[in-house]
Order: sequence, then C-alpha cells, then structure tokens
Amino acid sequence: MPIVEGVVVEGDHRGRELGFPTANLMPREDEVCPEDGVYAGHVIRADGTRHVSAISVGRRPTYYDEEGRLVVEAHLLDFDGDLYGERLIVQIDEFIRPQLRCNSVAELRQRIADDVAAVRASRVARGDIPG
Repeated sequence: MPIVEGVVVEGDHRGRELGFPTANLMPREDEVCPEDGVYAGHVIRADGTRHVSAISVGRRPTYYDEEGRLVVEAHLLDFDGDLYGERLIVQIDEFIRPQLRCNSVAELRQRIADDVAAVRASRVARGDIPG
C-alpha cells in the first residue's frame, strides 16, 4: 500500500470545474509513488477521519505532456469542504486504470465519473462504505 503525505496545494481548479474537486499533493522528489494511474484508496485527515477516495497519480496527460509535474490528486467521495493547507495522508489501495489522454473535456468528465463509480463499487464490496 503506497502512501503519499503532504499539504494540499491549490491546483488549476479543473477538477472542480469538471464536478470532481480534488485535494492536490505535490510529492517530494525522493518520495516513492506508484506508477501513473487511477487508484482507489483513502485520504486520512489530521483529525484521523478517513475518506474513501478516487486518486489520480500522474502528469495530467489531457492538459500537459509527459514532462508535466507529477501530482497526486484525490477526490474524496461524498465530501464537501475546504482542504487547502491541510496535511493529508493518501493511502493507495487498488489500481483502477492507467493514465490516459482524453480528446475532449466531455470525454475526461465521463472517464472521471466512471472512475468514481468504480471506486465506489469497489469500496462498497469491501464494506468501506454503505451500498
């Protein structure tokens, strides 16, 4: 189970614009991250609360080339709040799919919706969240 820890930084606000706001962490150069992809996992807040999350690890290929900065973006399911400046632990549990470049914003929005649905189904099956 890879873990990424850091402070939530402001991003490009694309996740929010797409309807899937994310907590963005910039991994340290020496931090070991899993391969670029989409994952199911948890975000653990400083107060110990755990939130099931759809997690993207990568360089945002729809918007940037492969030289883009590595970002860990976590969409906390069923969460509405401000996490900027908060220290989080992102626990990555299950690979969902590789990073893919989308040809349109509509395609990206649908792919993210599918990813969130896959994470939700996986976590319901595991008993992490109610069905």
